[in-house]
Amino acid sequence: MAADVPRTMIAQLLTITAPVLICAAIGYGWVRWRQDYHIDFTSNLITWVGAPCLVFHVLANLDINATVLAAQASAALAVIVANAAIGAAILALLKWSQRAYLPALMFANIGNMGLPLSYLAFGDQGLALAIAVFALNASLMFTVGVAIAAGTWSLRAIVRLPFLYAVALGLAFQLSGFRPPEFINATTKLLGDFTIPLMLITLGVSLARLGVRDMPRAVVISALRLGLGFATSNAVAVALGLDAMARGVLVLQSTMPVAVFNYLFAQRYGTSPDEVAGVVVMSTILSFLSLPLLLWFVL
Repeated sequence: MAADVPRTMIAQLLTITAPVLICAAIGYGWVRWRQDYHIDFTSNLITWVGAPCLVFHVLANLDINATVLAAQASAALAVIVANAAIGAAILALLKWSQRAYLPALMFANIGNMGLPLSYLAFGDQGLALAIAVFALNASLMFTVGVAIAAGTWSLRAIVRLPFLYAVALGLAFQLSGFRPPEFINATTKLLGDFTIPLMLITLGVSLARLGVRDMPRAVVISALRLGLGFATSNAVAVALGLDAMARGVLVLQSTMPVAVFNYLFAQRYGTSPDEVAGVVVMSTILSFLSLPLLLWFVL
């Protein structure tokens, strides 16, 4: 019987990791086979249609206390603040660019990797908790993250994020006790279902198009991203007394690699885009290698 436990754990890990790796590999191979993939169009489709529909459908139809979602978002905020403070101090000691690398230490790839993994590991309840983290992380990434990279602040950025309205509308249905009409449920489910696989395929495409420059620095920043995320999320989960699932989702999402959007910010504002691209690639590789151990820990 004891031998069945490792087999069961291995099967569980494969069930979670295989879809992620296969979808990312499809995107990577698609580019290597010299097939067209318009990443701007796909990213806009996910941002403006897929992700809002996914967020709305999950929140509007899942029986989960809004207080629990608020607690999860608060925990995610504490992790980001801790990562920002520690990361800024480390970068200052190393005399490396805050504008180039601080967003990479603060904002993980919670969308492309964190949401799929949370869903595969913890089901619909885990996905709802993950969406709370995703909404907060994306809001800060497209405001604070952009401000750090650009050196400017814009309030317009946050009010243009469509998934925030999807969160508000989904919570309104949940708090009211009503469910959306079936035609809305069916439509948002259909459109939301393409989001997760498309996110993963797009991740693979991004990895195929990016290279690694300044390998030593890329390794250091990547290790910091994963290490800081793991350490601070565990500390926050213990301090706030999160239950097992909430803690698992928080740790899993916080230990994701550098978000691809950090490279796009660096490219747009001229903050060492080639070096940041290397960090995205290296942190993703390290994340894939450490993923079985991370899943074993949170499960």
